[in-house]
Amino acid sequence: MFKRFKNGVVHALTFAVFLFPGTVRAQDLNIIRLGTGSTAGTYFPIGGLIGNVISNPPGSRPCERGGSCGVPGLIAVAQSTGGSLDNIKSVESGAMELVLSQADVAYWSYYGTGAFEGDKPRGSLRALAKLFPENIHLIVRADAGIATISDLRGKRVSIGGPGSGSQFDARLILTAFGLRFSDMKLSTMDLEPSARALTSGEIDAFFIVTGAPALGVQDLAERVDISFVPIEGPVANQMARIFPFFSVGVIPEGAYGSNPAISTLDVGALLIGRADMSDDMAYGVVRAIWHPNTAPLLANGHPRAALMKLEQATKGIGFKIHPGARQYYVEQGVLPAFPSP
Repeated sequence: MFKRFKNGVVHALTFAVFLFPGTVRAQDLNIIRLGTGSTAGTYFPIGGLIGNVISNPPGSRPCERGGSCGVPGLIAVAQSTGGSLDNIKSVESGAMELVLSQADVAYWSYYGTGAFEGDKPRGSLRALAKLFPENIHLIVRADAGIATISDLRGKRVSIGGPGSGSQFDARLILTAFGLRFSDMKLSTMDLEPSARALTSGEIDAFFIVTGAPALGVQDLAERVDISFVPIEGPVANQMARIFPFFSVGVIPEGAYGSNPAISTLDVGALLIGRADMSDDMAYGVVRAIWHPNTAPLLANGHPRAALMKLEQATKGIGFKIHPGARQYYVEQGVLPAFPSP
């Protein structure tokens, strides 16, 4: 089991004793931290949902009676973070026990390749589940005269925050579609500053990777006349074939006001822990996430969570799945009993 951290135990124990006086002891509790992302994106609300469904404090009503189906004695605390790269570093160092991450960032980090060429491979990472698809958004001012990726030449473009998964993906896409970085005036800003810059006319377009609908983009669409540039065609299809973490996807119609359906590339959002997580814990976490009683809670909590499917939980990961999680997927018929050579 994970080490307990003193302040969290004291706070959670106080809360639990208030609810269940005389029933809770510190040794009955296991508090873990779940790294999510910006409050303007999708990771934060969905991370909160995941934290709720895997938690099962002492005294909770049994799962079969409509109560928690989480890990007995577990309290998972979702925390806002800088996103995928911060989360990968935090789980590797032990600052977080579970994190959300884009599949591509985790893949490159695990192998020390691609965007992490020259870095030490983070071989201690273990995937627990692919949760839902994230959409690569290319958002432009409606009056900027940008209808295709080629139209970005000569424009002011934010490609995502420094070290973010959005930035890595934007660079891959621009290169694949034949643009040189010198063809544009590039800046590196996260979702919220990019939205402000687009609103003020400081930039013409920005990339962001998030599951639609993202709160920050919804807010932008209510204030500014924006459009979405499709990422599609033979180049996008080839990227989906080459890279194990990309797939062809769509930003749904009406996700942001009256937008039509927009073709794009998707990247899986993964739940990740470390190799030293106990098998029982990993098994219990994924069992709670994919329990039939959990599905309505997730679907009603966020539109992206409604897309979480057990049969997709091991797709598009590209590195090792935790053996405790693998055991659950084998039992459910999602994975073969023995991994393919």
